[in-house]
Amino acid sequence: MADTIPLAPFGRRLIALVIDWLVAVAISMGFFNYNEWATLGMFALMNFLLIGTIGGTIGHFIVGIAVRRINGQLPGPRKALGRTVLLCLVIPAIFTVPDGRSYHDALMKTTITRVR
Repeated sequence: MADTIPLAPFGRRLIALVIDWLVAVAISMGFFNYNEWATLGMFALMNFLLIGTIGGTIGHFIVGIAVRRINGQLPGPRKALGRTVLLCLVIPAIFTVPDGRSYHDALMKTTITRVR
């Protein structure tokens, strides 16, 4: 990973994930009778659309972090799609590579960085 892009602290990343999941749950409860597949689908759709376009989810922006390529650019739709699929599989998101990034970020050559 590039030394110029600091990795966001684990606590912020975890809080952002919980916020994003709770938003997906709220949408699922309101529109889909709290269907578990609808919750996962909303979570995935939010991640793909928001990370692919503006570089972060609702939770990311609340806690002051963002997703970037390791060169500092926005991830774009392809990286966002791959990252979202791997995140929803859970296992790649649990384990980390030596530099502290989760496997879904390492495989997509992205990182979650602190922006404020």
